Amino acid sequence: MKIVFFDVENYEEDFLKQSNEGKYTYILEPNSLNDMSEIKSEYKDADIISVFTSSRVNRKVLEQFKNLKLIALRSVGFNHIDIDYCREHNIAVVNSPGYGNITVAEFALALLLNVCRKVTVSYDDYKEGKVRPENLMGTELSGKTVGIVGLGAIGSAFARIAFGLDMKILAFDKFEKEELKQKYNVKYTDFDTLLKESDFISIHAPLTKDNYHMFDKTAFEKMKKTAIIVNTGRGELIDSQALYQALLTKQIAGAGLDVLEKEETITDFDYMIGLNRLDKNTLEQTIINSQLFKLENAIITPHTAFNSIEAIHRILKITMSNIDEFANGNLQNSVIK
Repeated sequence: MKIVFFDVENYEEDFLKQSNEGKYTYILEPNSLNDMSEIKSEYKDADIISVFTSSRVNRKVLEQFKNLKLIALRSVGFNHIDIDYCREHNIAVVNSPGYGNITVAEFALALLLNVCRKVTVSYDDYKEGKVRPENLMGTELSGKTVGIVGLGAIGSAFARIAFGLDMKILAFDKFEKEELKQKYNVKYTDFDTLLKESDFISIHAPLTKDNYHMFDKTAFEKMKKTAIIVNTGRGELIDSQALYQALLTKQIAGAGLDVLEKEETITDFDYMIGLNRLDKNTLEQTIINSQLFKLENAIITPHTAFNSIEAIHRILKITMSNIDEFANGNLQNSVIK
């Protein structure tokens, strides 16, 4: 059985070599999969591929793999995979749930604290010798209301942290968890109420066809002018142009973003040398992202909320467990229902 691991970082190599040596024919590839660069011929007969979220595995990419039987995701989210194609061609897709629940929740808190207390702004001002205390005044979290969108494993972990900080917790999710109500005083509510009553909003929902741009111009108009939004979910949950306008006009107070729409165009070299191949929407989104970076009331990080030593170890273990089970005729953590 031949496996090609894409998006492989240096710190993942030793684990993957030890886990695959003597069991599988394997290749470790640092580059991502996308339809802007040719797939090497020696990869096209792979039985299994494993990718991170930096790969964009669409129909054009998948058609080049003639023997593909399994995609082992080193992530929870799977919106970067053409699930319909996989379903049509009997390609199993498995993810790595639970690897980063605490890690991502803690990072969301870090972003929220950074924006609330203007940590990065304070550092930049101090470094440049222009400290202005009146411009660095922040706001406390304790006693405030936080709205959590998506109460899966990560959202639930964030609720536990928020409760420990003496915050009031509103929640929006189609499934209510009685345990969260009892242990952390979580109050489930509708989306509009969460928008209107929350001092802070933290997004932990997966991206689906139904919640694309759920935070749009109308949503921002319903939020408090003092509100701060944090997104460690998926960039496409927020209409970036609407967010930019809301931040620029101070319709809301701030944002902490670990994900952006079309974020792959910022760091992926293939996009840097192939701008003529980008569609109009992607080019426009890239420009909006560049403007978001210029705002003082926005903190933007490079999709790194998952990136802790503990989480990386967990994700690699789950990924190899998924592959081993598949090789033994079992399928675990399938995302195709």
